[in-house]
Amino acid sequence: MVASRQYVDNVISTFAEAEEANRRTPGRKGCTVEIGGEAEEVMVTGDIHGNRRNFNLIRRVAALDEHPRRHLVLQEVCHGGPVYEENGGCMSHAILEDVAALKVKYPKRVHFLLGNHEMAELSDYPIQKNRQLLNLLFRLGLQQMYGPAADEVHRSMRSFLMSCPLAVRLPWGAFISHSTPQLIEDHGFDASLLNRELTAEDCLEGSDAFRLVWGRDYRRENAEAFCELVGAKLLITGHEPCNEGFVAPNPRQIILDCCGPAAAYVILPVHTELGHAEIMERVEELKGGAEGGENE
Repeated sequence: MVASRQYVDNVISTFAEAEEANRRTPGRKGCTVEIGGEAEEVMVTGDIHGNRRNFNLIRRVAALDEHPRRHLVLQEVCHGGPVYEENGGCMSHAILEDVAALKVKYPKRVHFLLGNHEMAELSDYPIQKNRQLLNLLFRLGLQQMYGPAADEVHRSMRSFLMSCPLAVRLPWGAFISHSTPQLIEDHGFDASLLNRELTAEDCLEGSDAFRLVWGRDYRRENAEAFCELVGAKLLITGHEPCNEGFVAPNPRQIILDCCGPAAAYVILPVHTELGHAEIMERVEELKGGAEGGENE
């Protein structure tokens, strides 16, 4: 059944409100959110990719109502998870809609990082997996849910995504982003990107923003070079599938993943500096009972 006009209007309105909340987030400077002030801790999660169970568990663990000084960092929900029986379309758009609603509910404390799959929706950059074009499956999902209003919903979704930050910083030097650029020693990286708003050109292949969300260079030398360029001590990223839900590819970086059966998160203090080993000790498995299931 195609969604009613009222439902469509509510979704579009939520994306618009979430976009405005993104741009008004305290500590927002260009494409970066600097968390500080009265914030006490931040829960950082990895890629979700349509995994409804893990998304529900993240919300439960975050317990933002019970922890008014806790922030939550989310990333990469598009592409993956269950599909509509009628046309095989991807249902992950529904989690993106829930992320926008969460931003509206907690405008100062929820931060959704722009990942490569969301950037692909902004630029129509094709992503193929298992011989399937994920962008097409995503559009089919919107078509199944919204019928003739699918393009309208997609435009409002893209406008929201354009407002999402590329990075979150903590005062003591933790830098949270979807990934890091490759081969910085050869190609450099224009860190001034992080201090201005994203443009349509930034979403195109080859740009520094594109390299930031697509890179898979986990050498220590690359991590140290990136830390120096962005003024960070430690990096927390996603983007890379992790069999155990997390991995430390080098002494300056920790990768979190929340899209599979093994998923992980970490809760960090905002004003107390931690070392790499101390953060690793804080990484927790995302787990819960049947009430956190796929269809909740």
